[in-house]
Amino acid sequence: MFGPMVFHAASDPQEREFDRSLRPGTFAEFVGQPQVRDNLNIAIEAATGREEPLDHVLLCGPPGLGKTTLAHLIAQGMDADIVITSGPALGAPKDLAGTLTRLQRNQVLFIDEIHRLPKALEEYLYSAMEDHAIDVVLDPGPSGRSVRLGVQPFTLVGATTREGLLSAAFRSRFGIVERLEPYPIVDIEQIILRAAVRLGVTIDEQAAHLCAERSRGTPRMALRILRRVRDLAQVLEKPSIDATTAEEGLQRLRIDQLGLEEVDRKLLRALTQRGDAIGLKTLAAMIDEAEDTLEDVLEPHLIRCGLLARTPRGRVATTLTYRHLGLPEPKTASNPDVGPSSNPSTDELPFA
Repeated sequence: MFGPMVFHAASDPQEREFDRSLRPGTFAEFVGQPQVRDNLNIAIEAATGREEPLDHVLLCGPPGLGKTTLAHLIAQGMDADIVITSGPALGAPKDLAGTLTRLQRNQVLFIDEIHRLPKALEEYLYSAMEDHAIDVVLDPGPSGRSVRLGVQPFTLVGATTREGLLSAAFRSRFGIVERLEPYPIVDIEQIILRAAVRLGVTIDEQAAHLCAERSRGTPRMALRILRRVRDLAQVLEKPSIDATTAEEGLQRLRIDQLGLEEVDRKLLRALTQRGDAIGLKTLAAMIDEAEDTLEDVLEPHLIRCGLLARTPRGRVATTLTYRHLGLPEPKTASNPDVGPSSNPSTDELPFA
């Protein structure tokens, strides 16, 4: 029989192209986030009516919720081209200067992971966003010269999973700030059913529901689950994806009833083994993951599920953690009884 399937992020060009092919082409096709969608539609309609660039937009929220898709839809709504880059790719003022000076009037500049933009470049953007100009230093040093270059009116769309890392001065320059939240299961089901039609596969509603409830409220994860379950149905020579096939696929992906994968359970086991608060750096080293991955990808869902709590001393397991892992529950001060609805948010105080 087949071995376990491994669940990976889209890292190769073929997988990225697959994700792009399933993106909605218009706001009308975009499922979920109704308030965000409506607010953006109103702003776009008003801006186009005045024949002005759209105000700068900041999209906040966990990975996989559709921030990049919305950036593309914003550009489409403004009938403008989109220029795509990311915070880590812009390491020096010259990188950003080249991008800004090449922009055409009313184009959309999309900066993903904008919280990773160096602070010096944040300040560099201020004049471009407000005055449509940038100051380029020609000769560094006390007697250095600079020249002011004009920038065409444009719309900056920034996407971030860590809004709190942006300076207040930078955030205040975005006229539109929208925060995306995990999707309800009914919206994820609809996304799966629509994607199945585009893929030319049949999936029944029960199977779509099973995949949706284990997708952590994230369309990106839902679409990748759908792809793997589709593969299994094809190999098993099944004409459609039914609940039995979906359940088998989810088991092979090692995704449990709460949407947890093996890396999530590894993190939780590390917390229970220590039995005390663990700092971020230590926890990342224990499970061999990057600190950003813990904070941006793993922890938000675990906190929403009530399986992890943040305290001033570090991360701790909750009583629900022990129950989920089938472990005896120690009665200690560092093992709080935290439920899903009473967990602290991901934007609380920084911890070691």
